[in-house]
Amino acid sequence: MSTDSDSDSSSTSCKAPDSDGEVAEEIAIIAFERKLDTAQEIVDGIGDRYASIDIIEYHGTVFDEHWGEYDCFIGLMASGIAMRKTAHLLDDKWDDPAICVVDEELTWAIPITGGHHGANQVADDLASMGAVPAMTTASEAAGKQGVEKQAKALDAHVVNGDSTVATNLAVLDEELGPVERLDGPSAVLVDDDVSVLKRNGDDGVVLGCGSVAGAEVEQFHAAWDAALEEAGLDRSAVDFVATGTRKADEEGLLAAAEAWGLGVIAFEKETLEGFEGPTPSRSKELIGWPGIAEASAIAGGRDHDLLAEKRRYDEAVTVAIGN
Repeated sequence: MSTDSDSDSSSTSCKAPDSDGEVAEEIAIIAFERKLDTAQEIVDGIGDRYASIDIIEYHGTVFDEHWGEYDCFIGLMASGIAMRKTAHLLDDKWDDPAICVVDEELTWAIPITGGHHGANQVADDLASMGAVPAMTTASEAAGKQGVEKQAKALDAHVVNGDSTVATNLAVLDEELGPVERLDGPSAVLVDDDVSVLKRNGDDGVVLGCGSVAGAEVEQFHAAWDAALEEAGLDRSAVDFVATGTRKADEEGLLAAAEAWGLGVIAFEKETLEGFEGPTPSRSKELIGWPGIAEASAIAGGRDHDLLAEKRRYDEAVTVAIGN
């Protein structure tokens, strides 16, 4: 059995898995016959988040037959089965497809290979259906954004994958700082421990955002739209949303960014202190943090500059625009 998110199993077009840190787009759910209904639940629940998502009934050589066709496999099976059936196929972390296993009750979603290259992403998506994502990659386990996750938020991909061992260690040690941008045409000479991220599209502006705790998603929508309108811009001009790590789990902010199709970059306090904006902030007086909206907009902008100083909307959401 095979299907996809458009219910057109006969014409699914799959590409070879990415080897440069891009996110998963083509997914295959491998499921035993008795679990095909659960596989269809997954398609119905998260299928619209991917370019395609197929259901393939399990048999002994299913992974061998489809290896290289998909960015990520969701194994609706015990992790031991997926590990035994794919171990001989694994060659290189940058070329191998990602694998995430999930149980029939959708209790646990466990990335077992390619965590930073699709499996963590799938586990996060399965969390929206109630599964607990069991991530063991160091940056995610520490609650930090690894370089690959930053690349996803920036709509970019990592060109030199081997470099991320060093740069993700710097993320763990809170020593990496913001991604530096370089406009071309130009040439750059880097060491092995410098991760090069290539943009998938054109650069846009950055929405720096802070908020009161528990601000509603509608308040973020309204604040962002108002800030853009005042700057003579629309939603299509936005590259990503930037904030501080203390606001990285705000449900309203994350839901609004997802609705707009934007990634979220969360900067550490030490990074924001190096990019303080011109407007006085009460947060620095009260808790020692610089004003998050302006500092994150400046830190995230390619020129580290403000296009619009912060404005507070509905006494809940503060927005600044960086470029």
